[in-house]
Amino acid sequence: MNIVALVGSLRKESYNRKLAEWIKGRYKDKFQLDIADIGALPHYNQDDELNPPAVVAAFKRQVADADGILIVTPEYNWSVPGVLKNALDWLSRVDKVLVNKPVMIAGVSTGMMGTIRAQLHLRQILQSPGLAAKVLPPAGNEVLVNVASQKFDEAGNLVDAATVEFLDQVIGRFIEWVGR
Repeated sequence: MNIVALVGSLRKESYNRKLAEWIKGRYKDKFQLDIADIGALPHYNQDDELNPPAVVAAFKRQVADADGILIVTPEYNWSVPGVLKNALDWLSRVDKVLVNKPVMIAGVSTGMMGTIRAQLHLRQILQSPGLAAKVLPPAGNEVLVNVASQKFDEAGNLVDAATVEFLDQVIGRFIEWVGR
């Protein structure tokens, strides 16, 4: 099984990137996880959508070839980061490679609320006609990792036992979701 991760933070020490990397290592016997470089994408421009830059074409192929998508994102100003929205805008146009693609959402925050508002907005965005992704239902699957400094060690490993146990369950449901 091939999963592509979209990480909504470009920060080198991003907790969201650390979570994606941790998932990549922990579940390597269940799926291959590749983290897309959405920071390399130019700003979406409708003038270029029929003949997109090579980096956009490669990104869209990567998503099209994936069995499922994992989106791990912080919350910026109560919503999704611009870099993630830009990537989704590219995916929503012309060949629309995210339509009916299984998607799981997760997010990490240093605060108490996790990334709940960003995830709510992201679910709305992913249901738009150009994306129409098959998003893992939120009931029991909302991965909102809060107070990140207490849940990750210095090496970037997720060490909070309750969070690890919960992720094991959600990842199991996501694998089933992808297989449908």
